[in-house]
Amino acid sequence: MSEMLSKKVANIPPFYVMEVLERAQQLEEQGRNIIHLEIGEPDFPTPPHICDAAKDAMCAGNTKYTHSQGILELRQAIAKSYRNKFNVELSPEQIIVTSGTSPAMLLVFLALINQGDEVIMSNPHYACYPNFVNTVGGTPDFIYTNEDNGFMLQADEVASHINSKTKAILINSPCNPTGQVMPGEILQSLAKTAGDIPIISDEIYQGLVYEGEDHTILEYTDNAFVLNGFSKLYAMTGWRLGYLISPVQYIRTLQKIQQNLFISTNAFVQHAGIAALEGPQEYTEKMVKVYDQRRIYIIKRLKEIGLDIKTEPKGAYYVLADASKFGNDSLELSRSILEDIGVAVTPGIDFGMGAERHLRFSYANSLENIEEGMNRLEKYLTGQVCFFF
Repeated sequence: MSEMLSKKVANIPPFYVMEVLERAQQLEEQGRNIIHLEIGEPDFPTPPHICDAAKDAMCAGNTKYTHSQGILELRQAIAKSYRNKFNVELSPEQIIVTSGTSPAMLLVFLALINQGDEVIMSNPHYACYPNFVNTVGGTPDFIYTNEDNGFMLQADEVASHINSKTKAILINSPCNPTGQVMPGEILQSLAKTAGDIPIISDEIYQGLVYEGEDHTILEYTDNAFVLNGFSKLYAMTGWRLGYLISPVQYIRTLQKIQQNLFISTNAFVQHAGIAALEGPQEYTEKMVKVYDQRRIYIIKRLKEIGLDIKTEPKGAYYVLADASKFGNDSLELSRSILEDIGVAVTPGIDFGMGAERHLRFSYANSLENIEEGMNRLEKYLTGQVCFFF
């Protein structure tokens, strides 16, 4: 049977965080009490005015196909948000609304990558980046980044990797899995180094910043593709609403790919996106404050337990901690932690060899649950207890 599979997918690795989640759910069905510190999903409900906007749109008959780039009002709202936040001027024609950022990523790579072309990216990286590149026939060009500076790409390292096959440089800030936020000077230096090579900037955690300033690559270059959406900041993961910002010259090609592969994004969900951007922001502001409280707590506890965090995260809702003191196989360590004490965490290997011997902890859970998870973990790793049920 395997010989019938496409070579593009035959060797695709599992998305380990989803495997951890699915096993955790199996254990919960068996009656186990599981603390979820693995999944990158807000534990907050979607703000009610956003839900109301979707309901009103459905009732008003907004259940048909839309323009393949998305409804104009939403694209205008996205452009306005970048102008207000970053003083960046965008045309609605530069924006394609997608069903989450994963389709947006696929659009970009399909448009840019020929067989054998290379995409520079950091290692560690978001788990799915290399799989997208490999699937369209490209090759990830990994730069193993430095833990001391938060695993952030540096311009001089990028410059040394650029060659005739380089078609894009992929960055992510605020970052999954490290929680780091790229300062403006690093983004500016990367933009200068890239020159004519486009930067693909995954900004899905934009707005979830606790120290320093939030930035977009578009402040420093027009030669960039931005991936963004509503999943994280507005607690809308299941709504599947994202968008792609592109240089104008690529839009027609991207639009044609969108038409063929996805047609358009759900109409009523797009109206919810307008409400998210133009409605009250106090829900998200409160959420960010709560995340910061959790961030401070979990960093303190992880260090007390004995995990090493050389550069503390400043954004998103993740901590990537060095767990080598307790084992060199992050997948096996995460499995034993889940099975023995009912705490679900993500193995570092999910994010590349550069994160092996690490564990990623998500603090997108209540402070009460995080505290319980840390208590279990501390007792387990120090040999004080073996099993929790």
